[in-house]
Amino acid sequence: MTTEINRRAFLAGACCVAGSPLLTPVSFAAMPGDNRLVTIVLRGALDGLALVQPHGDPALRLLRPKLALDADDGLVDLDGFFGLHPAAAELMPLWRSNELAFVHATSTPYRDGRSHFDGQDVLESGGSAVHGDRTGWLNRAIAVIPRAADRRAIDVTTTAELILSGQNPVDVWSARADLALPEDELAFFARLYQNDPAFSAAMQEATDTDLLSDTIRDAQGKPGGGIAAVAKFTAGMLSADHRIASFSINGWDTHFNQARIFQRPATDLAAAIVTLKANLSPAIWRKTAILAITEFGRAARENGSIGTDHGTGGVAILAGGAIAGGKVYRDWPSLAEGDLFEDRDLRPTMDLRQIAAAMLRQQFGIPTSDLESSVFPGLVVDKRPAFLRG
Repeated sequence: MTTEINRRAFLAGACCVAGSPLLTPVSFAAMPGDNRLVTIVLRGALDGLALVQPHGDPALRLLRPKLALDADDGLVDLDGFFGLHPAAAELMPLWRSNELAFVHATSTPYRDGRSHFDGQDVLESGGSAVHGDRTGWLNRAIAVIPRAADRRAIDVTTTAELILSGQNPVDVWSARADLALPEDELAFFARLYQNDPAFSAAMQEATDTDLLSDTIRDAQGKPGGGIAAVAKFTAGMLSADHRIASFSINGWDTHFNQARIFQRPATDLAAAIVTLKANLSPAIWRKTAILAITEFGRAARENGSIGTDHGTGGVAILAGGAIAGGKVYRDWPSLAEGDLFEDRDLRPTMDLRQIAAAMLRQQFGIPTSDLESSVFPGLVVDKRPAFLRG
């Protein structure tokens, strides 16, 4: 069940009662102890071998003679074995402050096909097979978060996405939403609902949310600022009552001319994470975990169009003050001949759902039994992951 925060939703009385997102620093200080989780779905299949390049694996340059980078190309060394693509170099301050980490050679259980649609279905449903569940794992998690105040979630998108779809109430903010009411009509509704606490609070929420969204519109009233604007809006919502947020970054499908096409989404990803930090208070940032995930990786070998085709193993990006960062977590399988999955892809050694489960357990105290039974059915959760601060 979703709640779209816009004029129509408000007038229908469908908004949940909530406080203003435009809180002061005094308000921030009044609510310590509340953790946040942001998921960023990277649609189109991020090439993990391009974003976090294993330059210490001698097979990489053999497989990718034109796409593999080195320091002269701007590759930023991370730990002597992996290097960060220069398009994401804006993230390096977070790496140095131990607020950024990567989990490499990871994947969902999706193995026997390379369809974007099917891969995203498994990624967002949290199941083990295509069409195994018609609700999202993040929505199912809401039902088993022990503390009621931690259950409020928002999908920052133009349409509801599977990862937050399901029976549990979720707000949806669309870039098209606009509470375009004249001042006298707003005053009329304020008077009309002044004696009804629920409707009055809903109106306050709608107007405050609209004010916040106005800050990311251009002179023509259209949403501007690209992904940074989306991240800024998300930070505003997380600064108030919302504890969970999700949005997407598109454009990762790089079958040809990857060197050029990869630049834009990689830059967007870095901008989104940096903007989230810049627009959250230090106290909230310290309690925030960001998880950026994609439906599958890409083939280890570059193709004849100087791009990469759909693959399997990829990389997950973790950021935030709640992350034990400054490290590339991996059980590296090697890119050498004979070690590739189906002789073409990076072999996954980590189930992506383990990372999500670890975040849900630490950030919201969801019991392992609930994670294994209802959030990720069939998964045996690793009880001692290293990704998060203890």
